[in-house]
Amino acid sequence: MLISVVLAPADPLPDVDPLTAEVRTDRRACRLSPGDAAALELALRLADGLREGGAAPRLLAVAAGPPGHDAALREAAALGAGVLRVDRPPERPEDAEYEAHTAEALAGALTRGGDRPDLVLCGAGPADAPGALPAFLAHRLGFAQALGLLSLAPSGAGPGGGPAGLTGVRRLDRGRREVLGVPLPAVCSVEGTGAEPRRAPLAAALAAAGAPVPVVQAPAARPRVRAVSVGPARPRTRPVPPPQGDAHRRILALTGALERTERPTVLGPLGAAEAADALLAFLRRHDHLPEAEG
Repeated sequence: MLISVVLAPADPLPDVDPLTAEVRTDRRACRLSPGDAAALELALRLADGLREGGAAPRLLAVAAGPPGHDAALREAAALGAGVLRVDRPPERPEDAEYEAHTAEALAGALTRGGDRPDLVLCGAGPADAPGALPAFLAHRLGFAQALGLLSLAPSGAGPGGGPAGLTGVRRLDRGRREVLGVPLPAVCSVEGTGAEPRRAPLAAALAAAGAPVPVVQAPAARPRVRAVSVGPARPRTRPVPPPQGDAHRRILALTGALERTERPTVLGPLGAAEAADALLAFLRRHDHLPEAEG
C-alpha cells in the first residue's frame, strides 16, 4: 500500500532589519503548517498499524514549489518518509488557476512510472481559507474525497494486507461529529488539530538535514482563455413587425386616425349660461365630472 502526503509549506514571515529597514525572507525557514503536520502524523499512524498487521506500506511526502520547500520535506524524511519535490516557481497569489495547476503537477508526480497511491493525505487550511487543492487533486486522480477530517482509521481487510477502506471523523457545527466510510483510493484532507505531530529522533533529523531531495519538473501550465477587452453595453435591437398595407394606411394607423372617436360638436352662438351648460354636459359625458343630482 502506498500512502502519499501532499505538503504545502507556509512561506516564512519576513524579517525586517531594525537599522536599515531591509526586508529579508529566508526560504530555508519554510516549515510544515499545522494541517500538513497533522496529515503526516496520521499517515505515520496508518503505516505503523499496517506494519503491525503484517503489511509493508510505503510512505511518500510530496511538495510542489521552489527549493525553499526542501526544509519541510526533510522533516518528513527524518520521520521515515520518502520525499519528492515538484519544481515550479512561486505563482502570483491572485492567479485563479494556481491550485488547479498545482494539483495537475502533483497528480503527474504521484502517478509517474505507473505507480498510483492508495491514499493521499493533505493538510486542510484555516476555516476562513480552506483551499481547493485536495478537491482539485481528487478530480485529477479520479479518487474519492473526504475533506476536513479529524481522524482516520483502517476499516476492513483488503487484498495484500491493506485495508478495504477507511473510517474518518469530521467536525460539524454545534460540537457534532460525522463518521464517514471512505473507499480507497481516496484523497483526504486533515484539520490542523486532528493529530499531534511526533518529533523525529535526533540522529534521523541530523541525517536528513543535509540529504538531497529528489526533484521532478512540473509540466508547463496550459494556456487558457483570457479576456482581452470589454466593450460598452449595447442594448439588443427590439424586433418590430413588418409594415402592412400601403403608405397611406400605415400613416393612418400610426396617427390613430382610423380609431373610432366622437365627432366634434359645433355649437352656434350661445349665451354665457348656455355655453357653460354645454361645457359641463360635455365634461360629464366623458366622466370628467360627476353626474348632476336631480
